[in-house]
Amino acid sequence: MIPPPKNVKQDARAPSTTELPLDQNLGRITNSVGIPVVNEINPLTVGPHGPILLQDAYLIDKLSHFDRERIPERVVHAKGGGAHGYFEVTKDVSHLTCADFLSAVGKRTPMFARFSTVAKEMGSADTVRNPRGFALKFYTQEGNFDMVGNNTPVFFERNPSAFKDLIAVQKRDPRTHLPSANMFWDYFTLRPVSFHQLLIQFSNRGTPDGFRHMHGYSSHTYKLINHNGQVHYVKWHFRTNQGVKNLSAKHAGELAGTEPDYAIQDLFNAIERKEYPSWTLYFQVLTEKEALNYKYDVLDVTKVISQKDFPLQEVGRFVLDRNPENYFAEVEQAAFAPSHLVPGIAPSADRMLQGRLFSYTDTHLHRLGPNHAQLPINSPITPINTTIRDGPLIMGANGGRNPPYYPNSYGGPHPDPNVREYENDYNVEGIVGRYEYELCERDFEQPRALFKLLAASEQQDLISNLAEDVAMTHEYIQRRVVGVLERIDATFAKRVQEALAKS
Repeated sequence: MIPPPKNVKQDARAPSTTELPLDQNLGRITNSVGIPVVNEINPLTVGPHGPILLQDAYLIDKLSHFDRERIPERVVHAKGGGAHGYFEVTKDVSHLTCADFLSAVGKRTPMFARFSTVAKEMGSADTVRNPRGFALKFYTQEGNFDMVGNNTPVFFERNPSAFKDLIAVQKRDPRTHLPSANMFWDYFTLRPVSFHQLLIQFSNRGTPDGFRHMHGYSSHTYKLINHNGQVHYVKWHFRTNQGVKNLSAKHAGELAGTEPDYAIQDLFNAIERKEYPSWTLYFQVLTEKEALNYKYDVLDVTKVISQKDFPLQEVGRFVLDRNPENYFAEVEQAAFAPSHLVPGIAPSADRMLQGRLFSYTDTHLHRLGPNHAQLPINSPITPINTTIRDGPLIMGANGGRNPPYYPNSYGGPHPDPNVREYENDYNVEGIVGRYEYELCERDFEQPRALFKLLAASEQQDLISNLAEDVAMTHEYIQRRVVGVLERIDATFAKRVQEALAKS
């Protein structure tokens, strides 16, 4: 055994390794199928200087697995950190939903959270200017419920066909393989509806101080259905109890160079210190009539619902109190999907949400395979009783001898007509067509209100951040940026234009 180093000062920011006892004995090493290994270092060769033999099965086992260690990187939300915890109901919302995990005050549900940057890569810094993913998996008695949100209450686009494009312009130029401000602003100036999200992204909220000091949002409007089949439209808000903290552009840039894993490390270390982060869940609730008559389209994810019009209603809180034992198994393989909805919670007709109902599950089928839900981090606490069988990497008995079809004569699993999947009286009718969201003055009202809401120093930071980035583009793109900003606020546009002239 290698003796521990002496007189080494432990970095207070780094996670401690002392929880592993130095004198423990984990037994003999084996290969991947449990066969004991004679020698871990030296391959089987013909003499001390001869070639390695193909029959060295352990060497081949080790190298072939090493060649396949990586799974495909997420196209979106590639880099992130996560932790285990619990959700507890603090207020009665049983009149709004029949969801079992929200059914009684004091009820606790185990959960797992993953936070991430959205459009960047696995090797990017945690402090880049970008939205943050805010994904929660609740292991309920009715199966897994996933809330796959962000740290912003709105999004760039309201049509799912644009999702690929808005991510592509935040990746790399196809020729230079470098990030491109021209690509970014060329696209978004041609899609001005995105500027509500962009103003948030280029404010100091675009560089949150780690994962613990940011709010989370469903962004989309969901439906809640109660035991009587009554429907309410709801936005979910998860407000940090640690207080909101953001980084200046300068500080975020410095951390990107010195501590690129800043947010992951901050979350891990806080939990190790038993400073468990928590968030309080609130609902914004609208009746069907209120949703239909509201001044903004509640199904448009580029818009918020004013808290003055519909105040936040407390529901509960979640606490993260346990770090993963293995990052790959628990964080990298965690699979969240907006389509994972338990009885009492349903999707709205929000177009972007409808597209994500397909896209996220499809991503997991590609990255992790058709049986990804059987991985321990994704497996529900309730029994899986299904006729879905086979495929790569089955875990467990695969349904055993029971019939893999329905209906059958042998007592196989059957549907439960008492489960309330969606509302009872839900009718949809209309002429099939490609209906366009037309850009109008209303699309600039909320960005304008956001700019005016910012303190003077925050406005100046926003202007400086925008000008610094837009200055890297062609002049005709700069003119387009200013043109969009003029539709938001003329003074705002003029100040950005002046900052560009100085750059």
